[in-house]
Amino acid sequence: MGIGESIGDGHVTVVDSPRAPGARGSDFARLARRIADAGLLDRRPGYYAARATLVAGLFGGAWALAAVTGDSWWQLGVAALLAVAFGQVTLLAHDLAHGQVFRSRRSSRIAGLVAGNLLTGLSYGWWMDKHTRHHANPNHEERDPDVAPDILVWSRRQAGSSTGVARFVGRWQAYLFFPLLTLEGLNLRVSSLRALRRPSMKDRRLEALLLIAHNVAYFGAVFALLPPGKALAFLAVHQACFGVYLGCAFAPNHKGMPVLTADDELDFLRRQVLTSRNVSGGRLTTAALGGLNYQIEHHLFPSMPTPNLRVARPIVREHCAALGVDYAECGLLESWRQALSHLHAVGEPLRARR
Repeated sequence: MGIGESIGDGHVTVVDSPRAPGARGSDFARLARRIADAGLLDRRPGYYAARATLVAGLFGGAWALAAVTGDSWWQLGVAALLAVAFGQVTLLAHDLAHGQVFRSRRSSRIAGLVAGNLLTGLSYGWWMDKHTRHHANPNHEERDPDVAPDILVWSRRQAGSSTGVARFVGRWQAYLFFPLLTLEGLNLRVSSLRALRRPSMKDRRLEALLLIAHNVAYFGAVFALLPPGKALAFLAVHQACFGVYLGCAFAPNHKGMPVLTADDELDFLRRQVLTSRNVSGGRLTTAALGGLNYQIEHHLFPSMPTPNLRVARPIVREHCAALGVDYAECGLLESWRQALSHLHAVGEPLRARR
């Protein structure tokens, strides 16, 4: 198998990679054995019990603060705090979907439905299906739903064939990216409701009931606490901040990294590592991003509990260095610079066609 190298439009080519003398199994299999032998795939129930308690406290505390604040424009600050709480619940649901918390799929699904559908109004089943396809083929033009050219374009090839909204927005998408993120919370809610029309969705009626219960409680609470004008302002600030927070947690990990096509034949290790970027930082960064700052390790071992990702990092980095596989890591601001620079570069053909 070969090493992927970034070229041209962020695509990947394959060159020969000699295997170390005496090595057994694939490059990923040998890494996986080291990770398993180090016990890094073992569950961390104490960590998740503490994290769930803190997140529940933040979530409940934000709503309690809203009730105490009452009819006041200070509620807009509470709305921003509640957006952080919603984001933390969503990040916890992400770990549940990957089986990091419970061994039982049933337990993971029940907790995920509560965290996703009931608490945040996002369909757990829809998001899990979408995210699973992303993990299988990250940054793949045809297979990763996260780089589908719906509004933004992620490669020059997509720019060349774009039409409608994507063709218009793609010209200046680097400048519009953060403003568009303010609509992401609303987009996720709408996509969750639209997904209920799919006959293939598992437990569709249960998901629908939980989403209805959330929306009745969510909108009912806001309009019970505030007059219509302030209630609408609260909802706008909350959903805008929620969308930006989720974007800041998920987007730095892949945007601006190589985009794959059907012509790029990479093994599992290279497909995951070369399309992912770690975000360096301390414990505050890890807490804010829910551990997704260790994106390379997470993509290689999706079921690895969040606190073990930091421990796995030097093992993975050493393994990649021995293979000559690029291991991308930078600070949060630099990750955004790279992502926005990429978006601006791939939108160039659209600007040229004006």
